[in-house]
Amino acid sequence: MLSTALVSGSHGEGGQASAWGNDELFGRRLMSPEQRRAYWRANLKLVAILLSIWFVVSYLFGIVLVEPLNTIRLGGYKLGFWFAQQGSIYVFVVLIFVYAWQMNHLDRQFDVRED
Repeated sequence: MLSTALVSGSHGEGGQASAWGNDELFGRRLMSPEQRRAYWRANLKLVAILLSIWFVVSYLFGIVLVEPLNTIRLGGYKLGFWFAQQGSIYVFVVLIFVYAWQMNHLDRQFDVRED
């Protein structure tokens, strides 16, 4: 019932409009179905890209391509070993910040940011 009220701007079974009208909630305009789909699509695209990067760094570099990468040294350590032990963790932390930054940008673009 609450989610229906949030999406439609109504206050229950009677379908009475909210104090701001049918197209606003808490003084902010609600997104149209097309805008919601576009927002969700952009969110899923971002998540897919970031998970792909994490997969490449943690699985491919740390496990599958470890032998060729071990021919390269980074700070005295073999690069394949470094990716398996620390590199994937560093990349994961960086990806968290990139996700937060990109989602803030996406929220501003669709005017759903948190103030």
